[in-house]
Amino acid sequence: MTIPFFDGHNDTLLRLFDHARTDKLDMFIQGVQEGHIDLPRAQAAGMAGGFFAMFPPPLKAHIAQIAAAPDYAKGELPPQLDLADAQQSTFGMAALLFQLERAGALKVCRTVADLRAAMAQGKLAAIFHIEGAEAIDTNFRAFEVLHGAGLRSIGITWSRANAFGTGVPFRHNADPDIGPGLSDAGKELVHLCDQRGVLIDLSHLNAAGFRDVAAISTKPLVATHSNVHAICPCTRNLTDWQLAAICESGGLVGLNFATGFLRPDGRFLQDTPIDLMVRHVDALVEALGEDGVALGSDFDGAMMPAEIGDVTGVPKLLQALLDKGYGEKLVRKIALENWLGVLKRTIG
Repeated sequence: MTIPFFDGHNDTLLRLFDHARTDKLDMFIQGVQEGHIDLPRAQAAGMAGGFFAMFPPPLKAHIAQIAAAPDYAKGELPPQLDLADAQQSTFGMAALLFQLERAGALKVCRTVADLRAAMAQGKLAAIFHIEGAEAIDTNFRAFEVLHGAGLRSIGITWSRANAFGTGVPFRHNADPDIGPGLSDAGKELVHLCDQRGVLIDLSHLNAAGFRDVAAISTKPLVATHSNVHAICPCTRNLTDWQLAAICESGGLVGLNFATGFLRPDGRFLQDTPIDLMVRHVDALVEALGEDGVALGSDFDGAMMPAEIGDVTGVPKLLQALLDKGYGEKLVRKIALENWLGVLKRTIG
């Protein structure tokens, strides 16, 4: 039995954009058995669609250098990005997304009706998402262009500061209550997202920024790829009060598969068991209810448990939930239907 699933976060566009090969479309469409997602493996696994993130800058080596820097290891934030550089990489990844659509590999969806239609046609249904608003100017001209192109989800910050807010560092045994709240421009961005039907992703945002979004937005609160701080006390994970706020709003959390956000010790190790992923799901269901939990893998952006490996391992997680005693109806909600429900209430 294959249960279709919708994934709340992948960095596949970043991997393709940053790759030295020039046949980037073929890499995705034909499959090259590297990275975590390509079309053949997604179809084999039962992936119905997901949030395709655009994260600036696209240089993985740069990210690795930052992570290895002594200040970053202490939990300091990497430097802010220049608007022009952020726009160049974000627009480049957006161009790749639309090239894949023209090639027939996926369908960029702007409404839940679009998502359902794409899935009914056997098309991979893609949500246009940016991870970190660095490509948006404070006059919001770029926002208008991106929204017109199909932007329907935005993470205000990645794990750094920008003109709109401050992210959290990747710090273990620490609270996400670090740094100031949203700027005036950040608060205006929240209003614009609510007005235009753009989901606001709280993953990577600090606690003060989270509070500001919760106070301003009239939409469900969503963290597309975060876990439970009480199990893995990393700044990237959600504390009890944050989970309570998400629950009260009728929101949702997508389970992040990244090993360092699953393990109580915070280590990025491939020998992280699926049972630990189930433990986070248990805690999320307890905190948020059966309608508030989904998947947000972070494929192509983080180390995965060896038992998962890549997108073809998702059915193993779903089977583990069934084996734990989750009924098929609930597993199907976690795999797909809960994403469709919260997207209906945010993007329309």
